[in-house]
Amino acid sequence: MSQQSEKTTHFGYREVPVQEKAGMVRQVFESVAGSYDLMNDLMSLGIHRAWKQDFAARSGVLPGDQVLDLAGGTGDIAALMSKRVGARGRVVLTDINEAMLEVGRRRLEDRGIVGNVDFARVNAEKLPFGDSGFDAVTIAFGLRNVTDKDAALREMKRVLRPGGKALILEFSEVQPEPLKKAYDTWSFGVLPVLGKLVANDEDSYRYLAESIRKHPPQEELAMMMRNAGFGEVSYRNLTGGIVAIHTGTRT
Repeated sequence: MSQQSEKTTHFGYREVPVQEKAGMVRQVFESVAGSYDLMNDLMSLGIHRAWKQDFAARSGVLPGDQVLDLAGGTGDIAALMSKRVGARGRVVLTDINEAMLEVGRRRLEDRGIVGNVDFARVNAEKLPFGDSGFDAVTIAFGLRNVTDKDAALREMKRVLRPGGKALILEFSEVQPEPLKKAYDTWSFGVLPVLGKLVANDEDSYRYLAESIRKHPPQEELAMMMRNAGFGEVSYRNLTGGIVAIHTGTRT
């Protein structure tokens, strides 16, 4: 047995071979692509929209900027960033999953967001872009699904120009204990049931809840960003730490 085949990683609470995780995650998002936006509303009681608005508003992205949106899914962040970069700027909406990318393409076209948004199917761990080409790299609710997060962070730094920012919006570790208990009840008691009733897919939404718990908490992710070479690393909790926004600068 090869050394590669012996390595394992987490898929939710299960341990799976490293080389199989990307395909398993792809299957999850192919399954939920059509109902992803509705389920986001149900999962977060609509609060995800405010989180994303906050993420974009405080991003520092300016007119004319070049923005790479990783794991961009159905296009919420790309839509917000397209307004900020304007006609002289560009947003590249990417996802590893073709089904999610196609939903994002249709949604942006339906909203008339064309001209300054490009689309590409890419793996965040191996970006097909040259060095120093972007003013900002964003990833919202996608990093926890990446198999090799350290590799993705290094790639984010590589494609940023000096002074450019990496911006990560992700579920994190809930801080107040009463909220943590309520959140666990919601995540593991209610969410899979909603997945079954609304999307006819209980297992995928159970995985999504588990993947949140396996994601590095705030301080650990901040250290991973520093280890990847980012400077000025900081994070800000939203809604008691249910999500956090991490930022880092390519020095």
